[in-house]
Amino acid sequence: MIIPIYGYGEPVLRQVGAEISPEYPNLKEIIANMYDTMYNAYGVGLAAPQVGLAIRLFIIDTEPFSDSDDLSKEEHEHLKSFKRTFINAKMLKEEGEEWGFNEGCLSIPDVREDVYRNERITLEYYDEDFNKKTEVFDGLIARVIQHEYDHIEGILFTDKISMLKKTLIKKKLQNIMDGKARPDYRMKFANKKGR
Repeated sequence: MIIPIYGYGEPVLRQVGAEISPEYPNLKEIIANMYDTMYNAYGVGLAAPQVGLAIRLFIIDTEPFSDSDDLSKEEHEHLKSFKRTFINAKMLKEEGEEWGFNEGCLSIPDVREDVYRNERITLEYYDEDFNKKTEVFDGLIARVIQHEYDHIEGILFTDKISMLKKTLIKKKLQNIMDGKARPDYRMKFANKKGR
C-alpha cells in the first residue's frame, strides 16, 4: 500500500529513531508499504521517519543507479541487485576519502545539492528476519545507506550543505512546509493538511 511521505518541516524527521524488536506491530506490513511507497516515488531509499514512524528502520534498492554509463560491469551488477532492509542499524565506522555527489530526498522534493560523505562504512544491523549482520559497504551503496541512516538519527541532507546553499534554498524549503511542492507522489506537509 502506498502511504504519504512526510515533507520537510514535519517534526518526526528530526527525531532520533527508537530501536524496535521482532514483535513491533505490523512490521512486515510496514516494510512492504515502505517498498511500495519508495518505488511509487522512484526513490532508491526510504526511512521510517519519512512515513511518520520514529523507529530505526530503512530500506534501500539501488537498482535505478545501475543505469549509469560511468560504472564498471561489476559495479553495474552490484547496484542492480542491491535491495536490503535495515533494522536497528548502528554505524561502526566511516572511513576513506570524502567525495561529493548530488543528493536529493523524497521528503525534500525538487531540491538537490552536492553532499560530501566518506567512501566506506561499517554497519551493524538486523535484516527483516532479525538476523544480526555486520558488513562493510562502499561507493554509491555506502552513500545511500549514509543518507538513510541520517534519517534515523534525525538528520537531513540539507544539514550537510554550506550556509550559503541553505540560504539559497530557504524559499524552496518553506514552500515544501507550506504544501506548495507538487511531486508526483503523495505527501504530508508540515503546515498543511494532507494532499
